[in-house]
Amino acid sequence: MMIQKAHARQFQVNWGLHNGSNAENYNQWAEKNRFQTGDSLVFSYAPNDDSVLHVTEEAYKNCNLESPIAKYTDGHTVFSLDHSGPYYFISGNKDNCGKNEKLVVVVLADRSNRSSTGNETLAPSPPPVGSTEPPSPAPSGESPPDGTVENNPTPAPSEETNPSKNAATSLALMSVTGSTMGAMLVASTLVLGF
Repeated sequence: MMIQKAHARQFQVNWGLHNGSNAENYNQWAEKNRFQTGDSLVFSYAPNDDSVLHVTEEAYKNCNLESPIAKYTDGHTVFSLDHSGPYYFISGNKDNCGKNEKLVVVVLADRSNRSSTGNETLAPSPPPVGSTEPPSPAPSGESPPDGTVENNPTPAPSEETNPSKNAATSLALMSVTGSTMGAMLVASTLVLGF
């Protein structure tokens, strides 16, 4: 069962052995859920028969009850998941822990606050060719450079440039070839006309 409020959610954990075995293994249940920072686990159990221990990974693996991070015995424990990463819980009853009454919850990292301060700016586009560009603003704590920055790109080729000698030779050859072809066409027309 899950109770939702605002952005944080509460997950109901029916802590304790049910009918001698866990019908649904606690870790299988946890794998089906997505836990996020700010969510809570609500452990419900019989306070005279059981308790909840928040423990290290090593204590979890070995069902070590000796030095828990925290021990809860009230029968209705609300545990807040205040950071991302794994949380380990075991039963305070050694026999129950040995029968798999233990839980690992992995809280997802918060990816919603990706340094979006609203002050992010895009790099300006380059200035038009031949224009004078003002200097970029200086980083915090530094003074800007004096003067202006000039943008001197390589000029585009002029449209009035003279063709090379090879180009002139090619034009002359094409002209002669065209004249010869034209003369042949005129001659053949005259021959056919008579």
